Amino acid sequence: MKRAAGLVALATLPLGVLTVFFVLPVVGMLGRGLWPDGSFDPAALYDVLSRPRVGRVIWFTVWTSTVATVVAVVLGLPAAYALHRLDFPLRGVVRSALLVPFVLPTVVVGVAFRQLLREGGPLGFLGIDGTPWAILAGLVFFNVAVVIRSVGAAWESLDRRPGEAAAALGATPRQVFTSITLPSLRPAIVSSASVVFLFCATAFGVVLTIGGVRYASVETEIYLLTTVLYDLPGAAALSIVQLLAVVALLAVSARVRRVPDPTVQRATPRPLRPRRSDAPQLIATGVLLALLAAPIAALVAESLRVEDRWSLGHYRNLATTGGDGVLVVPVTTALRNSLQTALDATWIALLLGLLVSVVLTRRSRSATERRVRSVLDGFFMLPLGVSAVTLGFGFLVTLGREPLDLRTWPLLVPVAQALVALPLVVRTLVPVLAGIDDRQRQAAASLGAGALRTAMTVDVPIVLRPVVAAAGFAFAVSLGEFGATSFLSRADHPTVPVVIFRLIGRPGEGNYGMALAASVVLAATTALVILAVERLRVPAMGSW
Repeated sequence: MKRAAGLVALATLPLGVLTVFFVLPVVGMLGRGLWPDGSFDPAALYDVLSRPRVGRVIWFTVWTSTVATVVAVVLGLPAAYALHRLDFPLRGVVRSALLVPFVLPTVVVGVAFRQLLREGGPLGFLGIDGTPWAILAGLVFFNVAVVIRSVGAAWESLDRRPGEAAAALGATPRQVFTSITLPSLRPAIVSSASVVFLFCATAFGVVLTIGGVRYASVETEIYLLTTVLYDLPGAAALSIVQLLAVVALLAVSARVRRVPDPTVQRATPRPLRPRRSDAPQLIATGVLLALLAAPIAALVAESLRVEDRWSLGHYRNLATTGGDGVLVVPVTTALRNSLQTALDATWIALLLGLLVSVVLTRRSRSATERRVRSVLDGFFMLPLGVSAVTLGFGFLVTLGREPLDLRTWPLLVPVAQALVALPLVVRTLVPVLAGIDDRQRQAAASLGAGALRTAMTVDVPIVLRPVVAAAGFAFAVSLGEFGATSFLSRADHPTVPVVIFRLIGRPGEGNYGMALAASVVLAATTALVILAVERLRVPAMGSW
Protein backbone atom coordinates (compact mmCIF):
# COMPACT_ATOMS: atom_id res chain seq x y z
CA MET A 1 0.00 0.00 0.00
CA LYS A 2 2.89 2.35 0.73
CA ARG A 3 4.26 1.95 -2.79
CA ALA A 4 0.78 2.54 -4.26
CA ALA A 5 0.45 5.66 -2.11
CA GLY A 6 3.86 6.82 -3.30
CA LEU A 7 2.74 6.26 -6.89
CA VAL A 8 -0.30 8.46 -6.37
CA ALA A 9 1.83 11.09 -4.59
CA LEU A 10 4.19 11.31 -7.59
CA ALA A 11 1.20 11.60 -9.88
CA THR A 12 -0.54 14.33 -7.85
CA LEU A 13 0.84 17.31 -9.80
CA PRO A 14 0.24 15.82 -13.28
CA LEU A 15 -3.20 14.67 -12.16
CA GLY A 16 -4.08 18.17 -10.95
CA VAL A 17 -2.81 19.88 -14.11
CA LEU A 18 -4.61 17.45 -16.43
CA THR A 19 -7.81 17.73 -14.42
CA VAL A 20 -7.93 21.53 -14.63
CA PHE A 21 -6.43 22.06 -18.07
CA PHE A 22 -7.63 18.96 -19.90
CA VAL A 23 -10.62 17.30 -18.25
CA LEU A 24 -12.51 20.52 -17.53
CA PRO A 25 -12.01 21.97 -21.06
CA VAL A 26 -13.05 18.69 -22.68
CA VAL A 27 -16.10 18.41 -20.42
CA GLY A 28 -16.99 22.02 -21.20
CA MET A 29 -16.68 21.31 -24.91
CA LEU A 30 -18.91 18.23 -24.57
CA GLY A 31 -21.42 20.35 -22.69
CA ARG A 32 -21.63 22.88 -25.54
CA GLY A 33 -22.33 20.06 -27.98
CA LEU A 34 -24.78 17.92 -25.99
CA TRP A 35 -26.29 20.54 -23.67
CA PRO A 36 -26.52 23.58 -26.00
CA ASP A 37 -29.43 25.20 -24.14
CA GLY A 38 -28.69 23.86 -20.67
CA SER A 39 -30.61 20.61 -21.18
CA PHE A 40 -29.46 17.34 -22.69
CA ASP A 41 -30.22 17.45 -26.41
CA PRO A 42 -28.47 14.80 -28.55
CA ALA A 43 -30.65 15.89 -31.46
CA ALA A 44 -28.58 19.08 -31.68
CA LEU A 45 -25.53 16.93 -32.38
CA TYR A 46 -27.40 15.09 -35.13
CA ASP A 47 -28.56 18.39 -36.65
CA VAL A 48 -24.97 19.59 -36.95
CA LEU A 49 -23.71 16.31 -38.41
CA SER A 50 -26.55 16.20 -40.96
CA ARG A 51 -25.45 19.46 -42.56
CA PRO A 52 -24.22 18.86 -46.16
CA ARG A 53 -21.03 20.89 -45.60
CA VAL A 54 -20.16 18.91 -42.46
CA GLY A 55 -20.46 15.67 -44.41
CA ARG A 56 -18.14 17.03 -47.10
CA VAL A 57 -15.66 18.19 -44.46
CA ILE A 58 -15.57 14.78 -42.76
CA TRP A 59 -15.16 12.96 -46.09
CA PHE A 60 -12.40 15.36 -47.17
CA THR A 61 -10.56 14.75 -43.88
CA VAL A 62 -10.83 10.96 -44.21
CA TRP A 63 -9.72 10.60 -47.82
CA THR A 64 -6.87 13.13 -47.71
CA SER A 65 -5.53 11.59 -44.48
CA THR A 66 -5.74 8.08 -45.96
CA VAL A 67 -3.97 8.96 -49.21
CA ALA A 68 -1.30 11.02 -47.43
CA THR A 69 -0.66 8.15 -45.02
CA VAL A 70 -0.19 5.63 -47.82
CA VAL A 71 2.19 7.94 -49.70
CA ALA A 72 4.16 8.73 -46.53
CA VAL A 73 4.63 5.02 -45.79
CA VAL A 74 5.70 4.23 -49.37
CA LEU A 75 8.22 7.09 -49.41
CA GLY A 76 9.41 6.53 -45.85
CA LEU A 77 10.24 2.82 -45.92
CA PRO A 78 13.27 3.04 -48.27
CA ALA A 79 14.66 5.97 -46.29
CA ALA A 80 14.08 4.12 -43.00
CA TYR A 81 16.19 1.24 -44.30
CA ALA A 82 18.96 3.42 -45.72
CA LEU A 83 19.29 5.66 -42.68
CA HIS A 84 19.04 2.99 -40.00
CA ARG A 85 20.65 -0.10 -41.58
CA LEU A 86 23.36 1.33 -43.82
CA ASP A 87 26.51 3.30 -43.05
CA PHE A 88 27.46 6.06 -45.50
CA PRO A 89 29.01 9.54 -45.30
CA LEU A 90 26.82 12.27 -43.79
CA ARG A 91 24.22 9.72 -42.70
CA GLY A 92 23.63 11.61 -39.45
CA VAL A 93 23.18 14.91 -41.26
CA VAL A 94 20.68 13.41 -43.70
CA ARG A 95 18.76 11.77 -40.86
CA SER A 96 18.57 15.07 -38.99
CA ALA A 97 17.51 16.94 -42.13
CA LEU A 98 14.67 14.51 -42.80
CA LEU A 99 13.42 14.97 -39.24
CA VAL A 100 13.21 18.77 -39.49
CA PRO A 101 9.93 18.88 -41.53
CA PHE A 102 8.07 17.04 -38.76
CA VAL A 103 8.80 19.74 -36.18
CA LEU A 104 8.44 22.72 -38.50
CA PRO A 105 5.49 24.93 -37.60
CA THR A 106 2.48 23.91 -39.69
CA VAL A 107 1.96 27.51 -40.78
CA VAL A 108 5.53 27.58 -42.15
CA VAL A 109 4.89 24.38 -44.09
CA GLY A 110 1.72 25.86 -45.57
CA VAL A 111 3.45 29.11 -46.57
CA ALA A 112 6.39 27.17 -48.07
CA PHE A 113 4.10 25.08 -50.27
CA ARG A 114 2.10 28.10 -51.37
CA GLN A 115 5.34 29.72 -52.44
CA LEU A 116 6.53 26.60 -54.24
CA LEU A 117 3.27 25.95 -56.11
CA ARG A 118 1.90 29.44 -56.71
CA GLU A 119 1.69 30.91 -60.21
CA GLY A 120 5.22 31.95 -61.09
CA GLY A 121 6.73 29.70 -58.41
CA PRO A 122 9.25 26.91 -59.16
CA LEU A 123 6.44 24.34 -59.56
CA GLY A 124 3.68 26.73 -60.57
CA PHE A 125 3.41 25.01 -63.96
CA LEU A 126 1.73 22.05 -62.22
CA GLY A 127 -1.36 24.18 -61.61
CA ILE A 128 -2.19 22.59 -58.26
CA ASP A 129 -1.88 25.62 -55.99
CA GLY A 130 -4.83 25.74 -53.59
CA THR A 131 -6.07 22.27 -54.63
CA PRO A 132 -6.38 19.07 -52.60
CA TRP A 133 -3.18 17.83 -54.27
CA ALA A 134 -1.25 20.71 -52.73
CA ILE A 135 -2.74 19.86 -49.33
CA LEU A 136 -1.74 16.21 -49.80
CA ALA A 137 1.82 17.25 -50.64
CA GLY A 138 1.97 19.36 -47.49
CA LEU A 139 0.63 16.51 -45.34
CA VAL A 140 3.19 14.04 -46.72
CA PHE A 141 6.00 16.57 -46.29
CA PHE A 142 5.04 17.08 -42.66
CA ASN A 143 4.61 13.42 -41.69
CA VAL A 144 7.03 11.24 -43.66
CA ALA A 145 9.59 11.66 -40.86
CA VAL A 146 7.27 9.75 -38.51
CA VAL A 147 7.57 6.66 -40.72
CA ILE A 148 11.32 7.06 -41.13
CA ARG A 149 11.99 7.35 -37.41
CA SER A 150 9.45 4.83 -36.08
CA VAL A 151 10.05 2.09 -38.65
CA GLY A 152 13.77 2.91 -38.81
CA ALA A 153 14.18 2.41 -35.06
CA ALA A 154 12.49 -1.01 -35.32
CA TRP A 155 14.56 -1.91 -38.39
CA GLU A 156 17.74 -0.84 -36.62
CA SER A 157 17.19 -3.30 -33.78
CA LEU A 158 16.23 -6.33 -35.89
CA ASP A 159 18.44 -9.39 -35.55
CA ARG A 160 20.15 -10.01 -38.90
CA ARG A 161 20.82 -13.70 -38.30
CA PRO A 162 17.42 -15.08 -39.44
CA GLY A 163 17.70 -13.23 -42.73
CA GLU A 164 21.30 -14.30 -43.22
CA ALA A 165 20.34 -17.92 -42.52
CA ALA A 166 17.50 -17.73 -45.06
CA ALA A 167 19.85 -16.23 -47.65
CA ALA A 168 22.39 -19.00 -47.01
CA LEU A 169 19.63 -21.52 -47.77
CA GLY A 170 19.00 -19.91 -51.14
CA ALA A 171 16.30 -17.31 -50.43
CA THR A 172 16.38 -14.23 -52.67
CA PRO A 173 16.53 -10.73 -51.12
CA ARG A 174 12.84 -10.27 -51.99
CA GLN A 175 11.93 -13.55 -50.25
CA VAL A 176 13.97 -12.60 -47.18
CA PHE A 177 12.17 -9.25 -47.00
CA THR A 178 8.64 -10.59 -47.48
CA SER A 179 8.96 -13.68 -45.27
CA ILE A 180 11.23 -12.47 -42.44
CA THR A 181 11.81 -8.72 -42.38
CA LEU A 182 8.31 -7.46 -43.24
CA PRO A 183 6.48 -9.58 -40.62
CA SER A 184 8.91 -8.30 -37.98
CA LEU A 185 8.36 -4.71 -39.09
CA ARG A 186 4.57 -4.96 -39.51
CA PRO A 187 3.71 -3.72 -35.97
CA ALA A 188 5.99 -0.69 -36.39
CA ILE A 189 4.61 0.04 -39.88
CA VAL A 190 0.99 -0.20 -38.75
CA SER A 191 1.70 1.87 -35.65
CA SER A 192 3.49 4.62 -37.59
CA ALA A 193 0.75 4.62 -40.25
CA SER A 194 -1.92 5.10 -37.59
CA VAL A 195 0.07 7.97 -36.05
CA VAL A 196 0.54 9.57 -39.48
CA PHE A 197 -3.19 9.28 -40.17
CA LEU A 198 -3.86 10.94 -36.83
CA PHE A 199 -1.46 13.79 -37.57
CA CYS A 200 -2.91 14.26 -41.08
CA ALA A 201 -6.47 14.34 -39.75
CA THR A 202 -5.48 16.99 -37.19
CA ALA A 203 -3.12 19.03 -39.40
CA PHE A 204 -4.63 22.41 -38.72
CA GLY A 205 -2.08 24.92 -40.02
CA VAL A 206 -1.24 23.05 -43.24
CA VAL A 207 -4.86 22.72 -44.39
CA LEU A 208 -5.88 26.22 -43.29
CA THR A 209 -2.93 27.91 -44.99
CA ILE A 210 -3.03 25.95 -48.26
CA GLY A 211 -6.75 25.21 -48.59
CA GLY A 212 -8.24 28.36 -47.06
CA VAL A 213 -12.02 28.16 -46.70
CA ARG A 214 -12.55 26.27 -49.95
CA TYR A 215 -11.11 22.99 -48.66
CA ALA A 216 -11.68 22.40 -44.96
CA SER A 217 -10.81 19.54 -42.65
CA VAL A 218 -12.56 18.87 -39.36
CA GLU A 219 -9.85 20.90 -37.60
CA THR A 220 -10.20 23.99 -39.78
CA GLU A 221 -14.00 23.73 -39.76
CA ILE A 222 -13.98 23.87 -35.95
CA TYR A 223 -11.81 26.98 -36.18
CA LEU A 224 -14.06 28.65 -38.76
CA LEU A 225 -17.26 27.82 -36.86
CA THR A 226 -15.75 29.32 -33.71
CA THR A 227 -13.93 32.43 -34.90
CA VAL A 228 -15.87 33.41 -38.04
CA LEU A 229 -19.43 32.10 -37.69
CA TYR A 230 -19.57 32.06 -33.86
CA ASP A 231 -21.39 28.73 -34.03
CA LEU A 232 -20.09 27.27 -30.76
CA PRO A 233 -22.60 24.37 -30.57
CA GLY A 234 -21.65 23.36 -34.12
CA ALA A 235 -17.93 23.54 -33.31
CA ALA A 236 -18.51 21.51 -30.14
CA ALA A 237 -20.41 18.85 -32.06
CA LEU A 238 -17.58 18.47 -34.57
CA SER A 239 -15.08 18.35 -31.70
CA ILE A 240 -17.01 15.45 -30.18
CA VAL A 241 -16.90 13.54 -33.46
CA GLN A 242 -13.19 14.19 -33.79
CA LEU A 243 -12.53 13.16 -30.19
CA LEU A 244 -14.36 9.85 -30.62
CA ALA A 245 -12.62 9.10 -33.92
CA VAL A 246 -9.14 9.89 -32.56
CA VAL A 247 -9.64 7.85 -29.39
CA ALA A 248 -10.83 4.89 -31.49
CA LEU A 249 -7.79 5.21 -33.74
CA LEU A 250 -5.45 5.33 -30.74
CA ALA A 251 -7.09 2.24 -29.27
CA VAL A 252 -6.59 0.32 -32.53
CA SER A 253 -2.99 1.54 -32.74
CA ALA A 254 -2.31 0.42 -29.16
CA ARG A 255 -3.55 -3.09 -29.96
CA VAL A 256 -1.25 -3.55 -32.94
CA ARG A 257 1.78 -1.74 -31.51
CA ARG A 258 4.42 -4.05 -30.09
CA VAL A 259 5.87 -2.78 -26.81
CA PRO A 260 9.26 -4.35 -25.97
CA ASP A 261 9.76 -5.80 -22.52
CA PRO A 262 11.89 -3.21 -20.70
CA THR A 263 13.72 -5.96 -18.81
CA VAL A 264 15.10 -7.39 -22.06
CA GLN A 265 18.12 -5.62 -23.48
CA ARG A 266 17.94 -5.50 -27.27
CA ALA A 267 21.22 -5.15 -29.11
CA THR A 268 21.51 -2.63 -31.92
CA PRO A 269 23.56 -4.14 -34.77
CA ARG A 270 26.20 -1.96 -36.36
CA PRO A 271 25.12 -0.48 -39.72
CA LEU A 272 26.50 -2.15 -42.84
CA ARG A 273 28.39 -0.67 -45.75
CA PRO A 274 26.04 -0.21 -48.73
CA ARG A 275 26.04 -2.91 -51.39
CA ARG A 276 25.03 -2.65 -55.02
CA SER A 277 21.60 -4.03 -54.18
CA ASP A 278 21.08 -1.09 -51.78
CA ALA A 279 21.35 1.50 -54.56
CA PRO A 280 17.55 1.88 -55.06
CA GLN A 281 17.02 2.68 -51.36
CA LEU A 282 19.88 5.19 -51.36
CA ILE A 283 18.59 6.85 -54.52
CA ALA A 284 15.05 6.98 -53.11
CA THR A 285 16.43 8.60 -49.94
CA GLY A 286 18.27 11.22 -51.99
CA VAL A 287 15.18 11.97 -54.05
CA LEU A 288 13.08 12.28 -50.89
CA LEU A 289 15.62 14.67 -49.38
CA ALA A 290 15.46 16.84 -52.51
CA LEU A 291 11.65 16.82 -52.49
CA LEU A 292 11.55 17.88 -48.85
CA ALA A 293 14.16 20.58 -49.40
CA ALA A 294 12.33 22.15 -52.37
CA PRO A 295 9.56 23.99 -50.43
CA ILE A 296 12.03 25.35 -47.88
CA ALA A 297 14.43 26.46 -50.63
CA ALA A 298 11.61 28.25 -52.46
CA LEU A 299 10.56 29.92 -49.20
CA VAL A 300 14.08 31.16 -48.44
CA ALA A 301 14.71 32.37 -51.98
CA GLU A 302 11.50 34.37 -52.23
CA SER A 303 12.00 35.90 -48.77
CA LEU A 304 15.17 37.47 -50.18
CA ARG A 305 13.43 38.99 -53.21
CA VAL A 306 11.96 42.51 -53.10
CA GLU A 307 10.54 43.86 -56.37
CA ASP A 308 12.46 41.27 -58.43
CA ARG A 309 15.85 42.00 -56.86
CA TRP A 310 17.82 40.42 -54.05
CA SER A 311 17.35 42.28 -50.79
CA LEU A 312 17.01 41.88 -47.02
CA GLY A 313 14.12 44.34 -47.03
CA HIS A 314 11.54 41.83 -45.83
CA TYR A 315 13.75 40.92 -42.89
CA ARG A 316 14.29 44.57 -41.97
CA ASN A 317 10.51 45.06 -42.06
CA LEU A 318 10.14 42.49 -39.28
CA ALA A 319 10.84 45.35 -36.87
CA THR A 320 7.66 47.10 -38.10
CA THR A 321 3.94 46.36 -37.76
CA GLY A 322 3.50 45.77 -41.50
CA GLY A 323 1.64 47.68 -44.16
CA ASP A 324 -1.35 49.68 -42.90
CA GLY A 325 -0.41 48.67 -39.35
CA VAL A 326 -1.88 45.21 -39.82
CA LEU A 327 -0.11 43.99 -36.66
CA VAL A 328 -0.46 45.32 -33.15
CA VAL A 329 3.20 44.59 -32.35
CA PRO A 330 6.24 44.04 -34.62
CA VAL A 331 7.25 40.51 -35.65
CA THR A 332 10.43 40.84 -33.57
CA THR A 333 8.27 41.30 -30.49
CA ALA A 334 6.19 38.27 -31.49
CA LEU A 335 9.43 36.28 -31.81
CA ARG A 336 10.39 37.21 -28.25
CA ASN A 337 6.89 36.20 -27.15
CA SER A 338 7.28 32.86 -28.93
CA LEU A 339 10.65 32.16 -27.35
CA GLN A 340 9.42 33.01 -23.87
CA THR A 341 6.22 31.03 -24.32
CA ALA A 342 8.16 28.02 -25.64
CA LEU A 343 10.58 28.18 -22.70
CA ASP A 344 7.69 28.19 -20.24
CA ALA A 345 5.92 25.39 -22.10
CA THR A 346 9.16 23.37 -22.13
CA TRP A 347 9.77 23.40 -18.40
CA ILE A 348 6.10 22.63 -17.74
CA ALA A 349 6.09 19.72 -20.22
CA LEU A 350 9.42 18.45 -18.87
CA LEU A 351 8.30 18.58 -15.24
CA LEU A 352 5.01 16.82 -16.00
CA GLY A 353 6.67 14.38 -18.41
CA LEU A 354 9.33 13.33 -15.90
CA LEU A 355 6.77 12.68 -13.19
CA VAL A 356 4.50 10.79 -15.58
CA SER A 357 7.42 8.73 -16.93
CA VAL A 358 8.60 7.78 -13.44
CA VAL A 359 5.07 6.71 -12.52
CA LEU A 360 4.62 4.65 -15.69
CA THR A 361 7.98 2.85 -15.45
CA ARG A 362 8.01 1.90 -11.76
CA ARG A 363 7.94 -1.86 -11.29
CA SER A 364 4.61 -3.14 -9.98
CA ARG A 365 4.99 -5.39 -6.95
CA SER A 366 1.34 -5.94 -6.03
CA ALA A 367 -2.04 -6.23 -7.68
CA THR A 368 -3.12 -2.93 -6.13
CA GLU A 369 -0.09 -1.15 -7.49
CA ARG A 370 -0.65 -2.63 -10.95
CA ARG A 371 -4.27 -1.46 -10.96
CA VAL A 372 -3.32 2.04 -9.79
CA ARG A 373 -0.60 2.31 -12.38
CA SER A 374 -2.89 1.01 -15.13
CA VAL A 375 -5.51 3.64 -14.32
CA LEU A 376 -2.89 6.39 -14.20
CA ASP A 377 -1.40 5.19 -17.48
CA GLY A 378 -4.74 5.49 -19.24
CA PHE A 379 -5.45 8.90 -17.74
CA PHE A 380 -2.07 10.37 -18.68
CA MET A 381 -2.47 9.18 -22.28
CA LEU A 382 -5.83 10.93 -22.70
CA PRO A 383 -4.31 14.11 -24.24
CA LEU A 384 -3.29 11.97 -27.23
CA GLY A 385 -7.00 11.69 -28.05
CA VAL A 386 -7.61 15.43 -28.35
CA SER A 387 -6.22 17.68 -31.06
CA ALA A 388 -4.68 21.07 -30.34
CA VAL A 389 -7.62 22.89 -31.94
CA THR A 390 -10.14 21.01 -29.82
CA LEU A 391 -8.02 21.68 -26.73
CA GLY A 392 -7.82 25.39 -27.52
CA PHE A 393 -11.55 25.53 -28.12
CA GLY A 394 -12.12 23.79 -24.78
CA PHE A 395 -9.92 26.36 -23.06
CA LEU A 396 -11.91 29.12 -24.71
CA VAL A 397 -15.34 27.94 -23.56
CA THR A 398 -14.31 26.72 -20.10
CA LEU A 399 -11.43 28.83 -18.77
CA GLY A 400 -12.67 32.18 -20.03
CA ARG A 401 -15.42 32.67 -17.48
CA GLU A 402 -15.98 32.45 -13.74
CA PRO A 403 -15.04 30.64 -11.57
CA LEU A 404 -11.94 29.90 -13.70
CA ASP A 405 -11.42 33.05 -15.73
CA LEU A 406 -7.80 32.58 -16.83
CA ARG A 407 -7.86 34.66 -20.00
CA THR A 408 -5.18 37.03 -18.69
CA TRP A 409 -3.07 34.38 -16.91
CA PRO A 410 0.47 34.58 -18.36
CA LEU A 411 0.91 30.79 -18.39
CA LEU A 412 -2.37 29.95 -20.14
CA VAL A 413 -0.82 29.58 -23.61
CA PRO A 414 2.34 27.81 -22.28
CA VAL A 415 0.18 25.27 -20.42
CA ALA A 416 -1.83 24.54 -23.58
CA GLN A 417 1.39 24.11 -25.58
CA ALA A 418 2.89 21.94 -22.83
CA LEU A 419 -0.08 19.57 -23.04
CA VAL A 420 0.48 19.33 -26.81
CA ALA A 421 4.18 18.51 -26.28
CA LEU A 422 3.67 16.22 -23.26
CA PRO A 423 3.11 12.96 -25.22
CA LEU A 424 6.35 13.51 -27.13
CA VAL A 425 8.27 14.05 -23.87
CA VAL A 426 6.77 10.91 -22.34
CA ARG A 427 7.52 8.84 -25.46
CA THR A 428 11.14 9.97 -25.28
CA LEU A 429 11.68 9.31 -21.57
CA VAL A 430 9.65 6.16 -20.87
CA PRO A 431 11.88 3.77 -22.92
CA VAL A 432 14.98 5.16 -21.21
CA LEU A 433 13.63 4.88 -17.67
CA ALA A 434 12.12 1.46 -18.36
CA GLY A 435 15.47 0.22 -19.65
CA ILE A 436 17.40 0.99 -16.46
CA ASP A 437 18.39 -2.28 -14.77
CA ASP A 438 16.70 -2.35 -11.37
CA ARG A 439 19.61 -4.38 -10.01
CA GLN A 440 21.79 -1.26 -10.17
CA ARG A 441 19.39 0.53 -7.83
CA GLN A 442 19.30 -2.49 -5.53
CA ALA A 443 23.09 -2.62 -5.45
CA ALA A 444 23.31 1.07 -4.57
CA ALA A 445 20.69 0.62 -1.83
CA SER A 446 22.55 -2.38 -0.40
CA LEU A 447 25.65 -0.18 -0.06
CA GLY A 448 23.70 2.25 2.09
CA ALA A 449 22.55 4.80 -0.50
CA GLY A 450 19.21 6.42 0.16
CA ALA A 451 16.51 6.94 -2.44
CA LEU A 452 17.84 10.37 -3.48
CA ARG A 453 21.47 9.22 -3.59
CA THR A 454 20.47 6.15 -5.61
CA ALA A 455 18.58 8.29 -8.12
CA MET A 456 21.51 10.72 -8.46
CA THR A 457 24.01 7.89 -8.88
CA VAL A 458 22.09 5.46 -11.10
CA ASP A 459 19.23 7.23 -12.87
CA VAL A 460 20.45 10.76 -13.52
CA PRO A 461 23.58 9.87 -15.56
CA ILE A 462 21.47 7.62 -17.81
CA VAL A 463 18.54 9.96 -18.38
CA LEU A 464 20.42 13.27 -18.55
CA ARG A 465 20.93 13.34 -22.33
CA PRO A 466 17.43 12.04 -23.13
CA VAL A 467 15.96 14.68 -20.79
CA VAL A 468 17.84 17.42 -22.65
CA ALA A 469 16.68 15.93 -25.95
CA ALA A 470 13.08 15.78 -24.72
CA ALA A 471 13.35 19.43 -23.68
CA GLY A 472 14.57 20.30 -27.18
CA PHE A 473 11.67 18.50 -28.82
CA ALA A 474 9.17 20.17 -26.48
CA PHE A 475 10.70 23.58 -27.21
CA ALA A 476 10.54 23.04 -30.98
CA VAL A 477 6.95 21.80 -30.87
CA SER A 478 5.86 24.67 -28.63
CA LEU A 479 7.66 27.24 -30.75
CA GLY A 480 5.58 26.38 -33.79
CA GLU A 481 2.29 25.35 -32.13
CA PHE A 482 -0.61 27.06 -33.88
CA GLY A 483 -3.82 25.10 -33.24
CA ALA A 484 -4.45 25.88 -29.57
CA THR A 485 -2.52 29.16 -29.66
CA SER A 486 -4.76 30.56 -32.42
CA PHE A 487 -7.66 30.46 -29.94
CA LEU A 488 -5.82 31.71 -26.88
CA SER A 489 -3.20 34.31 -27.86
CA ARG A 490 -4.05 37.98 -27.34
CA ALA A 491 -3.66 40.52 -30.14
CA ASP A 492 -1.07 42.44 -28.11
CA HIS A 493 0.88 39.30 -27.19
CA PRO A 494 0.92 37.08 -30.32
CA THR A 495 3.32 34.30 -31.22
CA VAL A 496 5.11 34.12 -34.57
CA PRO A 497 2.81 31.46 -36.14
CA VAL A 498 -0.23 33.62 -35.33
CA VAL A 499 1.49 36.69 -36.81
CA ILE A 500 2.42 34.80 -39.98
CA PHE A 501 -1.18 33.73 -40.50
CA ARG A 502 -2.39 37.31 -40.04
CA LEU A 503 0.16 38.62 -42.53
CA ILE A 504 -0.69 36.16 -45.32
CA GLY A 505 -4.36 37.02 -44.88
CA ARG A 506 -3.79 40.71 -45.61
CA PRO A 507 -3.24 42.24 -49.08
CA GLY A 508 0.05 43.74 -50.09
CA GLU A 509 3.41 42.41 -51.26
CA GLY A 510 5.13 43.86 -48.21
CA ASN A 511 2.92 41.96 -45.77
CA TYR A 512 3.35 38.73 -47.68
CA GLY A 513 7.12 39.25 -47.85
CA MET A 514 7.19 39.79 -44.09
CA ALA A 515 5.28 36.53 -43.66
CA LEU A 516 7.92 34.75 -45.76
CA ALA A 517 10.78 36.26 -43.77
CA ALA A 518 9.12 35.44 -40.45
CA SER A 519 8.56 31.87 -41.66
CA VAL A 520 12.24 31.51 -42.51
CA VAL A 521 13.31 32.83 -39.10
CA LEU A 522 10.93 30.48 -37.32
CA ALA A 523 11.97 27.51 -39.47
CA ALA A 524 15.67 28.22 -38.92
CA THR A 525 15.23 28.49 -35.16
CA THR A 526 13.31 25.20 -35.06
CA ALA A 527 15.85 23.44 -37.29
CA LEU A 528 18.78 24.56 -35.13
CA VAL A 529 17.05 23.18 -32.03
CA ILE A 530 16.36 19.82 -33.69
CA LEU A 531 19.90 19.51 -35.08
CA ALA A 532 21.24 20.11 -31.58
CA VAL A 533 18.84 17.50 -30.18
CA GLU A 534 19.98 14.95 -32.76
CA ARG A 535 23.53 15.21 -31.45
CA LEU A 536 22.18 13.96 -28.12
CA ARG A 537 20.41 10.97 -29.64
CA VAL A 538 21.16 7.63 -27.99
CA PRO A 539 19.86 4.18 -29.01
CA ALA A 540 17.86 3.88 -25.79
CA MET A 541 15.70 6.78 -26.85
CA GLY A 542 13.79 4.56 -29.22
CA SER A 543 12.07 6.13 -32.19
CA TRP A 544 12.54 9.70 -30.98
